[in-house]
Amino acid sequence: MGDRLAGKRVLVTSADDYMGPAIAELFRAEGADLIADTDPLLDPASPAALIERVGAVDAIIANLDLPAYGAKAADIEDEKWVEGFDSMVHPLMRLVRAAAPVMTEAGGGAIVATTSSSPLRRMSPQAISYVTARAAQNAFVRSAGHELARHDIRLNAIAQNFVENDTYYPESIQENPKFVQRLQQDVPARRLGRGEETAELALFLASDQSSFIFGQIISQDGGWS
Repeated sequence: MGDRLAGKRVLVTSADDYMGPAIAELFRAEGADLIADTDPLLDPASPAALIERVGAVDAIIANLDLPAYGAKAADIEDEKWVEGFDSMVHPLMRLVRAAAPVMTEAGGGAIVATTSSSPLRRMSPQAISYVTARAAQNAFVRSAGHELARHDIRLNAIAQNFVENDTYYPESIQENPKFVQRLQQDVPARRLGRGEETAELALFLASDQSSFIFGQIISQDGGWS
């Protein structure tokens, strides 16, 4: 297809889930030396072990997900609340913590987190636990991204919603008439995003073309946010 990532060594986490398949497919087609890891990184020691095993990379796609848990504030269960942080927030922090010294020594690099735009506006129906964990991811990216800029480490996030993927918008959801109606009413683009559209944005953020972008949360949601 092309060579936009030729010579680049890239790690994609949870490569078989969420946006991993679409990103891995495009990156391979564009010449990346791709490491497609499928560990969800739930063990606190796993992110550091992964970075130690993989070694120096030019870019990391921190692809982390968890099906949304819907509960009103008074009904939130501790276990479900903690699960969101253990699945999405803590692995992201641990990946960045482990990768930052390696990338600093190498002179820089890119880390792209696939997060969500759900914290950027009020969601209905509410998924408070999920949205809070995604908000924590975005806050971490902004704060840590600004710090790491001095080392030429570009930490940014793709905050998406209404994009085709098996976790949140599988075919069974897409075929639901109520969802089709919601799509027309709530999403200005009036369609679902395609996986390859997120993959293209991830490629841009992972490539040298984004060399002056640090600590940004970039919406990819058809104008929803």
